[in-house]
Formats: sequence, structure tokens, C-alpha cells
Amino acid sequence: MMEKTDKRARAALFRSRLAEAMEARGTSQSALARAVGVDRSTVSQLIKGTGPRLPNAQVVGECAAALGVSADWLLGLTDRPETAADILASSLSLTEAPRALVDEQIFLWHQEAAGYKIRHVPAGLPDMLKTREFLQWEYAPHLGRSIDQAIGASEDRLAWMRDAQSDYEIALPIYELQSFLQAEGYYSGLPYPVRAAQVEFLLEVCEQLYPRLRIYLFDARRLYSAPLTVFGPLLAAIYIGQNYMVFRDTERVQALTGHFDHLVREAHVTARNLPSHVRALWAGTPNRG
Repeated sequence: MMEKTDKRARAALFRSRLAEAMEARGTSQSALARAVGVDRSTVSQLIKGTGPRLPNAQVVGECAAALGVSADWLLGLTDRPETAADILASSLSLTEAPRALVDEQIFLWHQEAAGYKIRHVPAGLPDMLKTREFLQWEYAPHLGRSIDQAIGASEDRLAWMRDAQSDYEIALPIYELQSFLQAEGYYSGLPYPVRAAQVEFLLEVCEQLYPRLRIYLFDARRLYSAPLTVFGPLLAAIYIGQNYMVFRDTERVQALTGHFDHLVREAHVTARNLPSHVRALWAGTPNRG
């Protein structure tokens, strides 16, 4: 239940915040009076008055709009001066997600979050764990002749991510790994030599970087997750196709962190057991050639 504030205290806070907003905005009493549509003397009384009365809602709203702050902040109902639209704009954004390898925006987010734990649910096998041959097979249909140039530009970024001081946790649906090993679904037509080399590389990287890199497998029949990445406490990005939906407000970043941590807690295969699980699946995969 919200604690009630004494009328005199709220009126005093309104006067103080109005003066603060005017100073921050560089707005004079005359300019504010013109913007609000009142006499200058009215604005002077709003700032210098001593009584317990507050101006009517129309005047409060007009002052807030003219000064670029929220009416709730002027009235002491919140400690955030931003308007609701400004808060939403700063906490949620859409960023273009090109069909490419590690695009520049993703790399900038990784750099921004260097040293923090990165939590990742990829749309497929993680790019940072793929061989060059796998990337060529996957991206050539979309990038054409520029595939070698694109891979070359991304290899340094992928190497930086693998060598960064961040801890990486990756949660992957079991069926994604099985589809890759058996060259089914999305991976249909992936040649056996490419798959074999990819399996060896995946195992090598997982064992070399563990425990700084941990991969968990969850059962998508029990749990679901959209592709997403949580960059420490700083931001979370959900992949929705042509865009990333990006959240920077603490509440939503924490909620998506909790969602990811639930995937880890309920994982069917833990990071420690992943290498032996992959070897067993690969050894038992029929018609591997």
C-alpha cells in the first residue's frame, strides 16, 4: 500500500522538482508560462508559493509536457523523471537481425558485456562452435560469392568470443543436436565429412573451455524457449526473425535470466555430461555416411 504524503510536503516537493526541471531544461518562467498558457505570475507562484495547495491537473500536465518530465515525478509519485514513453523507448527496442554470421550488433553487445556471464539459447547450433566448412554449407545459399569474405570477417569475432573473459552458458534443445547428427530437418544434405569434423570440433572446444563454456541440453517436449541471449545484467535480446527484441530494463532482464536458469536446472543433459552424450549419440547414429 502506498504511503500517504502530507499535503504541505507534496506541495513543497512539487515546487522543488518544478524548479529543478526548469533549470535542467534551461527554461525561464516566462517561457514556461507561454508554453503552459498562463501568466508569468502564476508560474512564479507555482515555484515560490508556500501553501499546501497544488495546481490543477491541467497545469501540472502542461508543465510536465513542456519540461519533458512525467507529471507523476513532479507530484512525487515516482522517482523517475522520464515520461512513460521515454522509459519504454529506453527499455525496449527493435534492432535489425540480418541473415549473417556474428553481425556487428551482436558482437558489440558481447563486447559491452565482457566479463559478465552470457546466457544463450541459439536458433540452431551456436555459430561460435561451428567449423569453417559448416559455416560455408550453411550460409553459402544466402551469401553467395561473398561467403568467404563474410566468414573471414566473422572468424576474428568468433575467436574473440571464445577467448573472452565472459562465462558462456548455452541451452540447446536435444532435438537440435540429434537433427544435426542425423542430417535431418534443417541439416538435411549436410555431408558426412562436414558433420564428422563438426562433432570433433564441438567436443574439442567444449572440453577445452569447460567450465567457462557450459552447454546444456533440454527436452523441448517439456520446456520451450525462443532463441535469446542475456548479456549479464545489462540487456537481453530475443531473436524474432528479422529483428532482435531488446530489453534493457532490470525487471525484464532478470525475468529472462530466470527463464534461462530454469532451462539449465531442468536440463536433460548437463554440461559435464555433454561430451559423453554427444559421443554416444554419434556412435549410434545410423547411416552416418
